[in-house]
Amino acid sequence: MPKISFHSELPSFNLKEKIKVRKWLESVVSSHSGEIEFVQYVFCDDEYLLTLNQEHLDHDTLTDIITFRYQEHPNPIESDIYISVERVRENALNFGVTFENELHRVMVHGILHLLGFKDKGEEAEKEMRSQEDLALSIF
Repeated sequence: MPKISFHSELPSFNLKEKIKVRKWLESVVSSHSGEIEFVQYVFCDDEYLLTLNQEHLDHDTLTDIITFRYQEHPNPIESDIYISVERVRENALNFGVTFENELHRVMVHGILHLLGFKDKGEEAEKEMRSQEDLALSIF
């Protein structure tokens, strides 16, 4: 069984190039000296993710991604990452990028959080964007 898996709660969504994406995400983790026990990506809609956000994080807002880490220590990574395909699609339009580009950015964003990168505060957000751009450049 692969260490990174992909599941969809949406019958109309199927991740393209799964093997390439899996290898890319694994290379991002290893480039930061990380190890993966398992990472499960779950692609869903806004309603599904909003419910998770309300029930588990007490947030009543739409978001594109929620990352659940299942261990205290940094390695190996054990996580479920939920992504709203609707949010990604809308953000891609707003940012003027392809859906695939925005989807990959959001996917690696979750991995970077698991590797310890933050995005709260100007400097942390700048570093996160830099790391996302670097990861996207090697895809």
